[in-house]
Amino acid sequence: MADIIHKIGIKAPLSEVYAALSTVEGVANWWTKDTTGDSTTGGTVQVLFRNHAGTERGKMQFEVAKLNPEGQVHWRFKSGPDEWLGTDVTFCLCQEGEYTLLLFGHRNWREPVDFMAHCSMKWATFLLSLKELVETGTGKPAPDDLKIDNWN
Repeated sequence: MADIIHKIGIKAPLSEVYAALSTVEGVANWWTKDTTGDSTTGGTVQVLFRNHAGTERGKMQFEVAKLNPEGQVHWRFKSGPDEWLGTDVTFCLCQEGEYTLLLFGHRNWREPVDFMAHCSMKWATFLLSLKELVETGTGKPAPDDLKIDNWN
């Protein structure tokens, strides 16, 4: 198994970062605008990625496996790219001074493939979008995200 991991500091209270990770509205403001579903524990959330012309570029569905307001959000992917099926995304938060430190993991990839490299870079850009959202009030969710290659 292989994992993508990133760490980022966000200058905000943990509760604000947690809200952006644990609600449909929050996720829509940093990952993809087209986010719907039930963001309670055991609920299912759907995310759809489109380009500016409205063409669908990808869609996924995840179960909210765990929510802990003291610093943990865990998603389990149920549909999407084959490589994502059965993978887990974890967000572990801790407050250190005026920063919330976020340890991100996209875990349990079957093998490290080229698509994993693309996803690692995209997760990094979306984590920067999350940081921008919480610190300034405006993120860069898809389709307004940073384009990194010819896939998106």
